Amino acid sequence: MGQHGSVVSIDPNASLLRQKLLAMGLTPGAPVHVLRFSPFGDPMIIKVRGTVLSLRKAEAQSINLELAV
Repeated sequence: MGQHGSVVSIDPNASLLRQKLLAMGLTPGAPVHVLRFSPFGDPMIIKVRGTVLSLRKAEAQSINLELAV
């Protein structure tokens, strides 16, 4: 929680999910901030380009991030 970074890429093998994530603003270079996790860890709440999104862990695993220090 509280981690942040930027999107490097989205797994090209998950074509339908990739389209969904790109439409939600998760494009290469987009800043991503992890805001919180649900009590059981799934889903997670992130902020991308000023928009708050909810992603399941399986969806988030398709996103390659470069974490900020």
